[in-house]
Amino acid sequence: MKAVLIAAVVSLVLSLFGTPAFIRYLVKQGYGQFIRDDGPTSHHTKRGTPTMGGAVIVLSSLVAYAVAHLATGQLPSVSGLLVLFLMAGMGVVGFLDDYIKISKQRSLGLRSREKLAGQTFVAVVFAVLALQFPNESFRTPASTFVSFVRDTPVNLAFAGTVVGVILFVIWANVIVAGTSNGVNLTDGLDGLATGASVMVFASYVLISIWQFNQNCQWNPGTKCYEVRDPHDLAIVAACGMGACFGFLWWNASPAKIFMGDTGSLALGGGLAGLAILTRTELLVVILGGLFVTITLSVIIQVASFKATGKRVFRMAPLQHHFELLGWQEVTIVIRFWIVAGLFVALGLGLFYAEWVVSA
Repeated sequence: MKAVLIAAVVSLVLSLFGTPAFIRYLVKQGYGQFIRDDGPTSHHTKRGTPTMGGAVIVLSSLVAYAVAHLATGQLPSVSGLLVLFLMAGMGVVGFLDDYIKISKQRSLGLRSREKLAGQTFVAVVFAVLALQFPNESFRTPASTFVSFVRDTPVNLAFAGTVVGVILFVIWANVIVAGTSNGVNLTDGLDGLATGASVMVFASYVLISIWQFNQNCQWNPGTKCYEVRDPHDLAIVAACGMGACFGFLWWNASPAKIFMGDTGSLALGGGLAGLAILTRTELLVVILGGLFVTITLSVIIQVASFKATGKRVFRMAPLQHHFELLGWQEVTIVIRFWIVAGLFVALGLGLFYAEWVVSA
């Protein structure tokens, strides 16, 4: 528990005090956000605001993880390192996208194929490695069983190990792509994605600590959890939570800096990694319900326009629809945070309820 607290505090402090230094550097270099002309007109005043702030979140998380282990003398786990790899790797893809946008002052960064290729490469490496490194209890970081609040009877390796690995890699890519792009689409208003991410990371701190206390490796029983490194996953989640909290101080309206794709893809990757390695792959759909809802609004908008030529929303993603309805940006953000909190509460409630009623 001490390491979890150290990770949260260190990442918060680094992000809180590192962000303004990064802002000054970005301003000096002239690295400002390019605003799309087809977006809400109210956003044009944000042109030139420093972006790529997600780099601070990622670096703060990595340093805090290292400090927490050095301070407590604990060795890093494979699970923790894999989640950080996924988070940092997705952040690198987002950084390349952001850098191209600001250096060429255009709304298009990496081409969609290039961006997808980068995300896929990182996710495939993560997925393959997650099925390796069994510990002394023969547990690997991930499992070929599809999970909700724990592994379900659905096994992707139903036709053998090779098929199981292939299907798991595909399944992991779906989860990573869904969460990273969900956070990316949510990052459209000051502080919206950052605040929602704080809540979801916090939920994984609680889930991982609970799994550590009820783990099959040292507390066997009918209700125990088959998670390899729950305590270290709690540390990683605390790093993400603290880093987002510190960044939110500067990202809240009016934002002094944006996280950019560097941050949104990294945060989505981190949440996907936590979902896969805590064996809560389907539960993340509920915990990150706000991200899912906003993503669905885009899917519905595109599908409706292609099928009928009509739009369901005035603009997608969903937050921009409410902007065009006349809602103030701060009002939208706070209300969406409330929705995000309700989804997190529902997810945690389902997680605990399953433990209570399980035989």
